[in-house]
Amino acid sequence: MNGTPRSLDLMVKSVATQLMAATATTSVEVSQRVLADLVSYLGVDVSFLRYNDHKIRASRLIAEWPIRPNIPDPDPLEIVYFADADPVFAVSENAKKPVVLRPEPATDDYQRRIEESRAVPATSMAAAPLLSGNVTTGALGFIKFGDREWSTDELNALETIASLFAQVQARVLAEERLRYLAEHDDLTGLHNRRALLSHLDERLAAGRPGPVSTLFFDLDRLKAINDYLGHTAGDWFIRVLAERLRRSGDGENLIARLGGDEFVVVPRAAMDEAAATALAHQLQSALREQVSIDGEVLTRTVSIGVAQGTPGVDTTSDLLRRADQAVLTAKNSGGNKVAVFTDDMAMKNEFRNDIELHLQNVIESGALLLHYLPEVDMRTGEILAAEALVRWQHPTRGLLGPDAFIGVAESINLAGELGRWVMRSACADFAAWQSRGLGENIVMRINVSPVQLVIDGFVESVAGILEEFGLARGSVCLEITENVVVQDIETTRITLAALKAAGVQIAIDDFGTGYSAFSHLKSLPVDTLKIDRGFVRELGSDPGDLAIVRAIIALAEAFGLELVAEGVETEAAALTLLRHGCHRAQGFLLSRPIAGAALESLLSKGRLAIKFSA
Repeated sequence: MNGTPRSLDLMVKSVATQLMAATATTSVEVSQRVLADLVSYLGVDVSFLRYNDHKIRASRLIAEWPIRPNIPDPDPLEIVYFADADPVFAVSENAKKPVVLRPEPATDDYQRRIEESRAVPATSMAAAPLLSGNVTTGALGFIKFGDREWSTDELNALETIASLFAQVQARVLAEERLRYLAEHDDLTGLHNRRALLSHLDERLAAGRPGPVSTLFFDLDRLKAINDYLGHTAGDWFIRVLAERLRRSGDGENLIARLGGDEFVVVPRAAMDEAAATALAHQLQSALREQVSIDGEVLTRTVSIGVAQGTPGVDTTSDLLRRADQAVLTAKNSGGNKVAVFTDDMAMKNEFRNDIELHLQNVIESGALLLHYLPEVDMRTGEILAAEALVRWQHPTRGLLGPDAFIGVAESINLAGELGRWVMRSACADFAAWQSRGLGENIVMRINVSPVQLVIDGFVESVAGILEEFGLARGSVCLEITENVVVQDIETTRITLAALKAAGVQIAIDDFGTGYSAFSHLKSLPVDTLKIDRGFVRELGSDPGDLAIVRAIIALAEAFGLELVAEGVETEAAALTLLRHGCHRAQGFLLSRPIAGAALESLLSKGRLAIKFSA
């Protein structure tokens, strides 16, 4: 049926109205409905809408009417590659004006393709290109079984309608691009956090198969690459690892980048803990392979946390929190490990969060207090020193020792403020006792964290506190652990020298744990070595510990250093130390840490009653 200009205008308006409402979700359905109307109006047998994919140089079938009842598999019309296409299909790659084809020898190849897919021996066709600027993005075609003439008005109308379909195509592509960007990471092309959360919400819905496994990846020491080679190299490294994750796992696993150097893999199928752990180790090995960047061959290990959720029971936040706790455990264990979430991890994390929450205002609230551990001459019971130990009266967990909160304080940059409070409070107590004629000959020992040593103005702060309370030179000793000494020996040497100049004694705490400070003793301004409790606890029964303690005693004698044994808890240990020349000690056999008032009372007596003898 050949349409009049007026009826063609009405047809175009009807098409425009319908296509205006099409979205990425409804575009195929709306297109089929429009094609059905056009087939009826134009009196043809078949219509089709095809999009060009210029990346692969192919024409892809998007919609057709009527839908073929028995579509061959594979369908010869679904994707037609231009390189292999007959001349008729090839024209649609770059056509700019409508093309009309009628039964004639020049179109035999095209006729044969149509006959194979529709079992129709002879056809005529009119196809209008979809254009976006100067790019041909597809074709809108109409086929008549047998022959049909097309008027100029009809071809003009088809051009207009094709332009309307091109607008829908552009709108759909824009929507799909926005959806892609909303759900994918810019740097790697992996899914992003939003897509991950949506996927896990769906997988954890009641009635879905489970358990749902989640593998949380955190690269170890990526910062070193950024610092050494720059962030561009770091980004390239992340892209390489993302591609390895794609290649190494099941193609249907969801892989997401949460940001930075954190990735999550969610296996597509329900997977038990053993299988999920095995997958984690497999992927860990793939990511460990070397990467070449700017002539540098780099290797980075990865820590992985494995967690599982039960559909209908656990939420997405539950599952990701568990996986995050597991990967933190892996990293805190030295990295390059796979850790599986346990209930114990949850309890530790809950405890840490509670500590962090209440620690922020602990100094202002007055909840901190000091206990003191006496240091005794085991030959006489004389009090030689006292070590200040911070305690925290937690609002719900009772009295907490430093091991429960110092690490958290360091992680939230509170260690410096906490250390200053300990130093001022200990010096204030010490000065008060001395003003009453007590403890004039003892040493106040105060622990210093690694963070304090590198804080600007630390030495000046210490000197100011000593001056504020009028404490004599050499009456206060700062204790640093052996591993701190060797982390940055040059910086440590400068800081310790400045502290000595300010009138402070220096002790190396936990000495002997690695022998790492032995070679530096000659050049460090150290006054005292404190033997690590791990070597003292079994003295009298472990010959290996005795050999180490004897070596430390000899070392202290060679360098003219005071020696203190920590953790003396048995008479056997005390007697062994005395027998080998170490008489200064602290530990539960002698005294537990006591409050300031109790220490003041002890100082008034001058000594402890010794319950053993050499």
